[in-house]
Amino acid sequence: MTKSSLKQQEQNRDSNSSSSSSSDNMMRGKNVMTQQFLTMTYREMQKLCKQNGLAANGTKEVVRTRLLNFYDDTTTGKSKYFLDNSKNNSKNNKEEEDKEYLHKKYLPRTLDSRHSTVPAKEKTTITAMKTTRSSNNKNASSSSTPSSSSPRKKQKILPGSLEPPNNWEVIYSIVEELRADKSAPLDTDGGEAVPERHLGDKVYRFQVLVALMLSSQTKDAVVGETMRILQKHGLTVDNIHATDAKTLNALIRKVGFHNNKTKYLKQVAEILVRDYDSDIPPTVEEMMKLPGVGPKMAYIIENVAFGRSTGIGVDTHMHRIFNDLKWVQSKTPEQTREQLEGWLPFEKWGEVNMLWVGFGQESQQQKEKIIKKALRCSRPVEALNLLQTVGVDVIKEAKKLDLTEEVEKFWKGNE
Repeated sequence: MTKSSLKQQEQNRDSNSSSSSSSDNMMRGKNVMTQQFLTMTYREMQKLCKQNGLAANGTKEVVRTRLLNFYDDTTTGKSKYFLDNSKNNSKNNKEEEDKEYLHKKYLPRTLDSRHSTVPAKEKTTITAMKTTRSSNNKNASSSSTPSSSSPRKKQKILPGSLEPPNNWEVIYSIVEELRADKSAPLDTDGGEAVPERHLGDKVYRFQVLVALMLSSQTKDAVVGETMRILQKHGLTVDNIHATDAKTLNALIRKVGFHNNKTKYLKQVAEILVRDYDSDIPPTVEEMMKLPGVGPKMAYIIENVAFGRSTGIGVDTHMHRIFNDLKWVQSKTPEQTREQLEGWLPFEKWGEVNMLWVGFGQESQQQKEKIIKKALRCSRPVEALNLLQTVGVDVIKEAKKLDLTEEVEKFWKGNE
């Protein structure tokens, strides 16, 4: 055999060895990538698809296959995987190399921080640098703007700072017309209707406070009945202060959570006798310090008892309705109050609670009456649409009341 033949055979062996090694590396990379995708969540794979311009829809298996096909582009004859085989060839080292390479090249670290390729020592250094830089930024910021608040802190909505909803005045005026007869439950049994004015201002104000304290988780009809029982007993600060808890609990037993309310009433009577000369606190801030009194109650008491409004009392009816109307976007009545005060004209603050709570009561508890009033009002189509928006199934209720023909006459006539 000639020397040139021997050299050619040696070159062929080296080429085959190199090709085999490259193929092994490619397969090893593919297997590791498959394992990596198997450990990823569906949301992580969707995010990776979007980052690479791939469709992110389909089942978990479909998305995984799409990613594997993208990263294992064998049709072009070029593998997307490259593994450095110059390091230790032990199984554990190979796995670590594969994971490090794949995460570094293809997988965003934000998706899976468990396999970060940053050594522990470097992590400590980086963290320390970030902390120092953050501290320096804070100091610089505080020195330049000492009164500035954190950007994450939610800013308070100031009265009059929000743009009013479109056509709110039209809807508001329809509710005013529907509520003109003042026939909702709170009009006869609410905190404004039941208290006794003839016994003097102090007694009247205290009875307004008691009525609102009893109203929590209790219908107005029950509140009115209980208030009249208390009035027969003697509903004054001094008399409630002198009444033992057992007797008082029996008097208010029909209201919700009467045990707690008995305790609160006794505590409030003690505070009023001791600190306010048997009168109620003159401000909302002081009222909210009383046991069992929250913001909603305090603003309504202020409006009814003192004739002034520094805020709007928002109950669950108002919270639900104003979200249905898209006048606010809130999760709690307190958020609704803040947003409503942001755009509702101040002159309407004192009336808005009675107006809309009564409308909410009628639309939930007295559907027959409110539908008939809507049909008789000056804008029946708008009124019926309003009822539908706030949760009244007008067609269903009209069928029960044998009013389907009349309702359809207005709605079809407006098409």
